[in-house]
Amino acid sequence: MPCSETELIARLQDGDLEAFNALVLLYQDMLYNLAVRILQDEDRAADALQEALISAFRSLHTFHGGSFRLWLARAVINKCYDEYRRSVRHPVLPLTVHYDGEELEESERLRDPAPSLEACFDTRELNRAIRACLKSLPFKYRTVLTLVDVEGLSYEEAAAILGIPVGTVKSRLARARLSMRLALQAYRHLLPHAYRTTQAQPI
Repeated sequence: MPCSETELIARLQDGDLEAFNALVLLYQDMLYNLAVRILQDEDRAADALQEALISAFRSLHTFHGGSFRLWLARAVINKCYDEYRRSVRHPVLPLTVHYDGEELEESERLRDPAPSLEACFDTRELNRAIRACLKSLPFKYRTVLTLVDVEGLSYEEAAAILGIPVGTVKSRLARARLSMRLALQAYRHLLPHAYRTTQAQPI
């Protein structure tokens, strides 16, 4: 019978490396997707995740209960921020463009159940536009938007991961949503009608 998270954490705090590996296996997909959506680069996301897990293992003494998933997510976001700062200081043009259209389609509810060839092209272009707009957001807004609107976490969970008050999560999320909506107006011809606006004002 598989061990519960509570049992695995108890074993982990006794120095059981296998328990740590088991916990990582439970959450690695979620953590990797989180890193990809924040960094918008699969290779950098994989590096950030690896560094985060190493850092988390070395810092197990700082975990004092609660959700291990959220604790790991916070470690991943911290490493994503390190990667983000490095990319700003030393920008690199990618040799290939990585984008995960399927997942973004699900999160934005933009999938056509039976798309024509033209619709497929439009959706691909829209997903590229969404990713470009998300990447254009300041890191703190991109992160909170990813946690709440893409990953579906509650305000309280996002606040716990980011180490900020719930009120700050709400205010950042409001600004992030507005910034995203305004940025998407550059691609109005690709947007569903409900997402178009003619009253975009600068923040």
